Amino acid sequence: MKKVIMMLLGVFLFIHAGSISTEASEKPDYEKYGKIAIAVVQADYPENEVTDYEYKGRKTVAKNFVEDGFKFLVATKGTEFNVIVTVQHDLRNKKLLSLKVTEQK
Repeated sequence: MKKVIMMLLGVFLFIHAGSISTEASEKPDYEKYGKIAIAVVQADYPENEVTDYEYKGRKTVAKNFVEDGFKFLVATKGTEFNVIVTVQHDLRNKKLLSLKVTEQK
């Protein structure tokens, strides 16, 4: 339960921190969701080291809805595995729709 609360708090903070930035310094929207993905992986694997991160690209899901994929390499006790984070969001209102974490060993 504590893990879920921390993850939701992190997502909330990143979403609102991104909305504070000015238009002139606006970064690509996938960067905002990449920061959210990083926070989620760090919350889900607090004892492990995230050793690599890659933006896998964007897919169109429906009109104005897209899915960004992120791949993380996580190391634990001499072994490594991938964690895939998929973030669906609305391009019109820049709102997060869903976030899915999948572990690949």
